[in-house]
Amino acid sequence: MALLDSLVIGFRRLVRRLGRRWRRVPAATPAARPAAQSESAEPTWRAIVEAVAEPVVVVDRTGVVRQCNSPSIALFGRVRPGQHISIMCRNPELLDAIETVQESREPVTVEILVLGPSLRHMTATVAWLGGASLPPPAPKLLVTFRDRTEEDRLNRMRADFVANASHELRTPLASLRGFIDTLRGPAREDREARERFLAIMAAQGERMTRLIDDLLSLSRVEMRAHLPPNSLADLAEVARNVVQSLEPVATAASITLEMAGLADAAWVRGDRDELTQVVQNLVQNGIKYGRPGGHVTIRLVCERAAASQGKETARRYRLSIADDGPGISPEHLPRLTERFYRVNVTSSREKGGTGLGLAIVKHIVNRHRGDLDIDSKVGQGSTFSVVLDAVEPADAARP
Repeated sequence: MALLDSLVIGFRRLVRRLGRRWRRVPAATPAARPAAQSESAEPTWRAIVEAVAEPVVVVDRTGVVRQCNSPSIALFGRVRPGQHISIMCRNPELLDAIETVQESREPVTVEILVLGPSLRHMTATVAWLGGASLPPPAPKLLVTFRDRTEEDRLNRMRADFVANASHELRTPLASLRGFIDTLRGPAREDREARERFLAIMAAQGERMTRLIDDLLSLSRVEMRAHLPPNSLADLAEVARNVVQSLEPVATAASITLEMAGLADAAWVRGDRDELTQVVQNLVQNGIKYGRPGGHVTIRLVCERAAASQGKETARRYRLSIADDGPGISPEHLPRLTERFYRVNVTSSREKGGTGLGLAIVKHIVNRHRGDLDIDSKVGQGSTFSVVLDAVEPADAARP
């Protein structure tokens, strides 16, 4: 509304200024005066409309478009001066608002949906410009549009996130409360039941701890998403350390960890702790969801990125974590990095998954201005690859 108020005030000031200027001009013939006024005022208000960053359309009393700026043309495409506004948008609420404002002279805001390649949610505000001294076909109504599609999407994501997080926490909490009540009541003196229930309670507590840790990690990464890291890290060393730390976990799950290409240094610009978290999450996923008795391969290769605009070909490191598990169906691949999205909810919870691991990986990789590639075929395993720009050895030199 602040933008709308500014535009309306600007138009009214323009009208008053032009009115004072016309009163100082020597009297002209009745037929010549309106034409001279219109010609002198039109370039000014058209320039003002074109300078507005939001989609703006001005119409006369009959609803005919007198001016539309570039953002409005980009939004609606078919809008042109001289056409009726109904050709641009046939939304009944907008057309009714135009009629209402002409009678009441008070601004009216309506919600509209704009059809196109994708459905867009807009708010349209119609305001009266006044300017009774301006002759026809001077603009009388100002229509401004605000795209709320992205705002609505973020609101839905926030609501879904709160709902999912609440659900994930409520389940172990309900389990803990149930076992506590049982231990305080019927199983008070049952030692065997007590030991069994305490083990289950400990597992539920660990599940809640993992979930809270992942939520905090995701929050920290999102807060720093706009700040690319300025330190250096050896991606090969990070991968080697992660493999070494997860060897006991892999052995317990009868999984063999194999390394390839990790012997030489691979310097990238990045946060070492966050890169460790990325590799750890991906390797743990390979261990959890791989084939029992299978292999998880951690491979690091150097690639050449395509040259552009005369620049030299850049080097990039691709760290791939591949398993020989059951694979993932194609319809699940685009959603794997969504928060709390699981291919198999029951299996994920049984294996200690929180549904946030890949979301954390995606946000960290985005912060590092890298790419996350996912390739999987049912029955042939899955490969998750992180691609980061290489740093020249001279830049990575240590004192």
